[in-house]
Amino acid sequence: MKKYQIAILLATVYLLVYVLLFDARASDRVIGALFSLSPFVVIWMVIQILKHGHYTGKELEAGEEFGYEDRAKETLHFF
Repeated sequence: MKKYQIAILLATVYLLVYVLLFDARASDRVIGALFSLSPFVVIWMVIQILKHGHYTGKELEAGEEFGYEDRAKETLHFF
């Protein structure tokens, strides 16, 4: 596994545990501690993705303003 994938997995597990404990009505101290640490977990995950992740999609050509890969450019409609 790559470093950023481990960060995503750990942050997901952390937030899932938080939600499950919150739903199970765990003590307010435990919920408060997990809630107050959650921004640091998410920030750590974002830093790992920015440091170790890489983009494998198509690069934009000169004059292109957007780069959606799920739809052809011709099928996009303007408002």
